[in-house]
Amino acid sequence: MSIFVPVFVLMAGIYVHIPFCASRCSYCDFFSTLKLSEMGAQYVEALLAEASLRHGELRGETVTTLYLGGGTPSQLPLPLLSRLINGLGEIIDLTQVEEFTIEANPDDVSREWCVGVKSLGVNRVSMGVQSFEDPILRLIGRRHTAAQVAAAIHNLRDAGIDNVSIDLIYGLPGQTVESWKESVRQAIALRPKHISAYGLTYEPGTRLWRQRERGEIAEVPEDDCLSMYRILVSDLRDEGLEHYEISNFALPGYHSRHNSSYWNDTPYLGLGAAAHSYDGTTRRSNPHDLNGYISKVMAGELACEIEEMTRWERYDERVMLGLRTARGVNADGLREDFGDRAWRHFVRESEPHIAAGNMRVVDGNRYVLTDDGIMLSDSIIRDLMWDD
Repeated sequence: MSIFVPVFVLMAGIYVHIPFCASRCSYCDFFSTLKLSEMGAQYVEALLAEASLRHGELRGETVTTLYLGGGTPSQLPLPLLSRLINGLGEIIDLTQVEEFTIEANPDDVSREWCVGVKSLGVNRVSMGVQSFEDPILRLIGRRHTAAQVAAAIHNLRDAGIDNVSIDLIYGLPGQTVESWKESVRQAIALRPKHISAYGLTYEPGTRLWRQRERGEIAEVPEDDCLSMYRILVSDLRDEGLEHYEISNFALPGYHSRHNSSYWNDTPYLGLGAAAHSYDGTTRRSNPHDLNGYISKVMAGELACEIEEMTRWERYDERVMLGLRTARGVNADGLREDFGDRAWRHFVRESEPHIAAGNMRVVDGNRYVLTDDGIMLSDSIIRDLMWDD
């Protein structure tokens, strides 16, 4: 197996959470609301107020990535989006941003929208496609059809945005191994620069979870889900996409720089309700409460809760995130940052997984999961966690 290891420069990124959706997907437990028309403008002003309060957390580092996630950021009307981006630029230097991503639903990606976001500096769009099967899209509450995906990508390219990522989900109710293979084929045919694919999880409290509990839908068998993942990895590699993180694939040069910051200890600032931030030792999290968030920041107060990570929490995070990537975990780095005891624990607990063919050591000190190991990543990572 060839391993692609992207080179990252540690720079700051900014994440902005846009919580508004036109409807709720049945599987989603992300923080979102349907109150765009009544709270959208107020929320944008709150985002700018929070940016004014917290921009010092960037410590003067160059901001190279900006990511608008959600929710459904493409639901934000262009005038409000313009107010947000121009307002942020007055508070934080965005002139060195190299990757500006916005998440979008395919049915929002009109020609007008594409031209509008391009004019604001967007150069990457991440679309929630999830499936190319219209009956499944309807079942999980998606608003778009498979045909709208192709139209959206055409509109983006016409506007000069060629860096397009699409999200897929495998293990959806009604999916089969063969239908998934066809979805992967259709995704490849659209020639996106990046594909993210996630196994479905039934999150408690979601509509899909309740449907399963009532026996209205059935889970896809685990063996079928594993087959779907293997098909995904094999077919995308055959097309030249590099498997640089467990769920992420990209053509050379098109890995998500912003998301890579989450996996590589790069500091980032998160703005908005439910957004998270990280500076290397401290995590900050905003409340999952739109009214509470707006009230606090508009009153000039920080809305975030602050958590100082312990040494061993940082060790666990380094191991967990590193093993998700093709880069793996640098054992020498563990020893330098956490000491001999942590290094011995990591090496000792890795040995049986190496013997089983689920891990391997590259360049003498870089521990990475093999293809078989990726299938067992959760249990392997648990074994390597600090257990005192």
